[in-house]
Amino acid sequence: MRLAKTLLAFIVAAGPHFVGAEEPAIKSNAQQVDLATDWPWWRGPTHDGVAAGGQSPPLKWNEMENVFWASAIPGRGQGSPIVVGERVFVTAAEPEREVQSVLCFDRGTGKQEWQTEVHRGGFEKKINAKGSHASTTCACDGEQVFVNFLNGGAIHVTALSLGGEQLWQTKVSDYVNHQAFGASPAIYGDKVIVAADNKGAGAIVALERTTGKIAWRQERPAKPNYAPPVLLQIGGREQLLFSGCDLVTSFEPATGKKLWETQGATTECVTSIVTDGQRVFTSGGYPRNHIQAVRADGSGKVDWENGARVYVPSMIVKDGHLYAMLDAGVAMCWKSDTGEEVWKERLGGTFSSSLVLVGENLIATDEAGTSHMFVASPGGFKRIAENQLGSECFATPAVCGSRIYHRVAKQVDGKRQELLFCLGEQ
Repeated sequence: MRLAKTLLAFIVAAGPHFVGAEEPAIKSNAQQVDLATDWPWWRGPTHDGVAAGGQSPPLKWNEMENVFWASAIPGRGQGSPIVVGERVFVTAAEPEREVQSVLCFDRGTGKQEWQTEVHRGGFEKKINAKGSHASTTCACDGEQVFVNFLNGGAIHVTALSLGGEQLWQTKVSDYVNHQAFGASPAIYGDKVIVAADNKGAGAIVALERTTGKIAWRQERPAKPNYAPPVLLQIGGREQLLFSGCDLVTSFEPATGKKLWETQGATTECVTSIVTDGQRVFTSGGYPRNHIQAVRADGSGKVDWENGARVYVPSMIVKDGHLYAMLDAGVAMCWKSDTGEEVWKERLGGTFSSSLVLVGENLIATDEAGTSHMFVASPGGFKRIAENQLGSECFATPAVCGSRIYHRVAKQVDGKRQELLFCLGEQ
């Protein structure tokens, strides 16, 4: 424990620290997103929390074991890291200075390459205790980095170059704050798509990636909601899916045309929609708890529903089964076609981080920084490992190139310090 504390104190004082004899060899073109080796946006290359095939991240880790590097992040934020080419990007907010920014780290060494201030001032005076002023995850197309922030009572989208230069910034919607804001951007073709549901005049908006000009806009009900837009391939076509405001909605991502919409989801949702190819699965937590399986063919048919509380951690679909972490620390598995409960296991703790699937294994990290790894199998709960990193975690790890990039917080010399870890087999 004393050695671990000494290491973390050194990280904070001296910057990135590399652990091990050699730097990890990462080969990637920074000008091109490689979905086999990158994690370029929220929930990874396929927008569903599933790591690309062939990854072999470590099964065990802690603050001293299987750590390639760790770097300090200023302030308080909950956005997850993304990884493109030789760079790792993460959002940050410093409440004392009222600064919202994007940081870039070298993928191989953890050295901070730049920090770009996106907004100064304009912080909301009151947000949910579990929220932050930097809860969104960046998205990167290999040439630009896109980020959403709530600032000055509005949602703004900003594009940065890979070198950290601001290219454009567009206000997409006024925002009446209820809890906070955390809907991350999605990239489709030549557009970046953002959502700004709120108690005022909400909207889903597509902007041209090169200019920031609005390409299409869909108005939304005046209700609070936090879910991000999700792009999924279903029934031979790409659909932009969205849950919350008591609706489940599908748009054509290129044009914004509404493909179908059905009543059903609760008002406030946080999780990202997932699919088994025929149904989309939504979950929410206010004013009611629910998981719902909705046909993605426009029929509006609800195949099944239950009252499980999966409000914040997004789910995973694998081989005809739906896996979830309940906020209250229970892992569950259902048949995706019928909703029949297959198994459940109490892990304890409280969860905000979303599930990640790596091969046959799921990673679920609780708010105290404990990562539970277990098999994604209908055959019953089987624990693989339990790993502790830091003492607080709300972000979701990124898994790519046989590495895990994990954002956690830790008390160092009596002060809360956020850290970005790169984990890999030594």
